[in-house]
Amino acid sequence: MGRLLVLTVTVSLAVVVVVLIPVTSGKRRITGAQALRFNWKNCGQPNDPAVLRTLTVSPDPIKIPGSLTASASGSTSVELSSPLPLNVTLEKEVAGFWVKVPCLDDLGSCHYPDACDVLNQLFPVGQDCPEPLRTYGLPCRCPFKSGSYSLPRSDFYVPYIELPHWLTNGNYHVQGVLGGQGKELGCVEITLAIHSD
Repeated sequence: MGRLLVLTVTVSLAVVVVVLIPVTSGKRRITGAQALRFNWKNCGQPNDPAVLRTLTVSPDPIKIPGSLTASASGSTSVELSSPLPLNVTLEKEVAGFWVKVPCLDDLGSCHYPDACDVLNQLFPVGQDCPEPLRTYGLPCRCPFKSGSYSLPRSDFYVPYIELPHWLTNGNYHVQGVLGGQGKELGCVEITLAIHSD
């Protein structure tokens, strides 16, 4: 997977982690959740330097906790380095309308001044990148050099997670816009449904 793909997958996972990991009270441990109907698409301009080319995730539904298989590819025509602003917009479907979820304790529709800082929190400097990134020689921290990246079909384990009560059931739309040097570098949209017991 190109460095962009690694960054996109890593940022996508970071977005999921940021959205799903508890930081405040009002969370409950989910022991029987599923993510269904996972879809993605590029939402940027045709000439954006960072582009996700492929992303497959299975099974559908993804059980939480449980195993999933993913593969991805992408490219970036520019080096992606700090500061790397990331704007995340999270919407939940309510009564047939999409409602923007505000940013609460870094969850929801938030602006992150530097996605590289988020990656450093997930993957501290000085520690090896996690598998399978390490096996395939893919970076998990900035900078991401220009080029193409590919993550072959790989297995991951999704652990138990704690979700805010408002995030436990429903249809969701997430958009992540990556910026740098005052311009958009890439954009990815993800839609999925979450159902918990």
